[in-house]
Amino acid sequence: MEYFKLRIPCMANAITKINPNVKFNINGSDAYENIEWLNGATPISQSDIEDKLAEMTTAWENEKQAEIDLKASAKAKLIAGEALTEDEANTIVL
Repeated sequence: MEYFKLRIPCMANAITKINPNVKFNINGSDAYENIEWLNGATPISQSDIEDKLAEMTTAWENEKQAEIDLKASAKAKLIAGEALTEDEANTIVL
């Protein structure tokens, strides 16, 4: 999984994905007007950040749904006595 397994991406994740070398702070809530660009960094546009954040959020949601679907498939196969794929087996290994 390329994006974040445990939590939904935030504005800071999107900024870092666009430019891994940019230095910035977000002061307060996760809002564009709260970004402080550091060391003379060229600001990334609000629309670019919002587009990247939407892309990352969609990918995160799709990955989470795929994990849910894989677990459901594994459970159904176990109940039916069918063989699991390796990915399905990995969802139930503790």
